[in-house]
Amino acid sequence: MIPKLDYYKKKWEVHSDASIKPGLTAITEALKLVGNPQENLSAVHVAGTNGKGSTITFIEHISKAHGLSTATFMSPCIEDVHDQIQLNEQPITPEEMDAVFSIMADAGLDGKLTDFELLTVAAFLAFERFAPDITIIECGMGGRFDSTNVVAPIVSVVPSIALEHTNFLGSTIESIAMHKAGIIKEGKPVVTGALPTDAMKIFTQEAEKLRSPLLVYNENFIVIEENSKEIYMANDVRIPNLTRTMPGLHQRSNMALAITAFNIFAQINGVKTSVEALRKGIQSAQLACRFERLAPKLYIDGAHNPASAKSLVNAIKEQFPNEPIHFIVGMLGDKDIQGVLAELEKVGTTFTFVDVVNDRAMAADEIMKISNAVNKSTTYDILTTVQQKLLLNEVIIMTGSLYLLAKWRKILHETFN
Repeated sequence: MIPKLDYYKKKWEVHSDASIKPGLTAITEALKLVGNPQENLSAVHVAGTNGKGSTITFIEHISKAHGLSTATFMSPCIEDVHDQIQLNEQPITPEEMDAVFSIMADAGLDGKLTDFELLTVAAFLAFERFAPDITIIECGMGGRFDSTNVVAPIVSVVPSIALEHTNFLGSTIESIAMHKAGIIKEGKPVVTGALPTDAMKIFTQEAEKLRSPLLVYNENFIVIEENSKEIYMANDVRIPNLTRTMPGLHQRSNMALAITAFNIFAQINGVKTSVEALRKGIQSAQLACRFERLAPKLYIDGAHNPASAKSLVNAIKEQFPNEPIHFIVGMLGDKDIQGVLAELEKVGTTFTFVDVVNDRAMAADEIMKISNAVNKSTTYDILTTVQQKLLLNEVIIMTGSLYLLAKWRKILHETFN
């Protein structure tokens, strides 16, 4: 369910299916009916398991610091459908959403697409109308058969690969990698993080088959630390004195991927790069729901699989060594809940499990049964729990599902500031 999408579907009588149907046939036919707006975009395409949002945010802020206009398409939403389609970092307006839905209604798209396919078409139409200098597009799920994969990017980016959506993408790293590698386009560069060996083999084969330059973190480019500052290095490029606002060592790789992808984009598009602009973009980049500070000692993070939970735990160890950590956790039932909890329990002092308003959610008391934590409970009164833990001077981190964070992000910020 995408909040407020139904409002526009009903208003313009453009209905779509809430189910997930991987494949490009339906969206390809729909895009033809609205004039193939995706063909007019200067795009960067991003797939992967974790790190997509952070990498996109780095690219967006670097672009902005260079004076470029930007457009992004990301999933899922934080508050509602508007913030999935952003123009110059601003959610699409209701007026602009009405404009693109009017086009889709006139083109006869009623009943032809899934919800995400419909939203993808809306995004492409909005971007064509806005005509940004750079468009950054995130895959919804997988890559090869994701509806965004109709775009012809200047460069493709894959920050990481781990097991996810196994009911659609397969239960092995190789099968996941096959889906992600599907965003590589013939002759177009692809930039990746340090992927698992089995995944790297797939990407190497796909890149060779399509004659696409493959640039890999730790091999073709790297970020090192020197005197508490980070230095990006790639061939004859050296950018010292980089300062990130987004914490965690895992963001070092995402930052490096963003710099590499932007430099490729800039070279191909004749954009003159500036070291100072790169530094400014890196420092200004922040992403909602990624170790986001809402108030002193109150954070939210959308860790919903074991790999992202591990990154969160590492960030906690880096930022709050030896401090008591209280987790507020709500999760969807189709996630690896046991794997996520196993990571969080390495640093968590106490746990409170909560319900998530979603048809796919697992009940809080069921999650508590899975948890091996010693100090654990459930609650329907999140605000009181947060207040009590703050009085005890504990670090509080709400995590597990972006649907949970979408509901509580604004409430917590307004209540405790």
